[in-house]
Amino acid sequence: MTGAPVKAVLSGISLATAAVLLAACSGPQPEGPGWTAQPDSPAAPSSGTASPGGSAAAPAPPTAAASGEFQAVPTATSWKTYTDPAKTVSFELPADWIAQSVAPEEGVLPGGLKVEVKKPDGTFMAALRTGLPPSSADCPGSAGRPYTVLSSVPFDLAADGGEGTIPPRMVYRVIQGYRFFGSYGITNLVGGTDGTACGLRNVVRGPAGKGDFSFGDVVVLKAFAPDEKVAPAKAFDTLDQAAQYVNGSPDFANVQRMLMSLKVKN
Repeated sequence: MTGAPVKAVLSGISLATAAVLLAACSGPQPEGPGWTAQPDSPAAPSSGTASPGGSAAAPAPPTAAASGEFQAVPTATSWKTYTDPAKTVSFELPADWIAQSVAPEEGVLPGGLKVEVKKPDGTFMAALRTGLPPSSADCPGSAGRPYTVLSSVPFDLAADGGEGTIPPRMVYRVIQGYRFFGSYGITNLVGGTDGTACGLRNVVRGPAGKGDFSFGDVVVLKAFAPDEKVAPAKAFDTLDQAAQYVNGSPDFANVQRMLMSLKVKN
């Protein structure tokens, strides 16, 4: 899929409303993954600053361009397709990026996969996980943290999903803690209620018995503590910085196309 010019939608919808509404496989294993060559393809919010005490000063609402359906233009000129050995999942990625199947974490359902994608220099970009046990979004009262949706783009997942609360979207969301923590991924779940959440799940509900799946930098984005490792999620001092990453980073543009190209065979 090719990039389209940056455009704003969600007209007439406030940021708080958008944040609430838009949050948000097994078989015999043949030899090696499949690779298919692909043809070449071709306003930031006002600053809010996070305080050392763990709370963030309330920022001015982002512009519609920053909080709407933002589809960046990929910068990679050559793409390839990764397919797992059992042909249950496939996605496109820049020709020089590396996709490698690794052992999934404990607790995944039988047949669950984990595929890591890295740049040639080893920089981690995303992981595709399947067979994830369903998770809960329970968040007691005051534990929720404010979050902002900077990009939310609907796409055709071409898979039989479970009971999500919204159609599949590729999102970039930021949650406020002692800094602004940002993460990208795909989801068909609303992030939280009243513009707050304990964790923002980059998860798509799968069919009953198959588990959920996730494609993004982290499975769940939260407000990290000062002594916790943030990577591969990102930390920003202001919402402006987060919006600049979404609007101008070549890596984000390429990741967006990659995540939105995912196909899952149930």
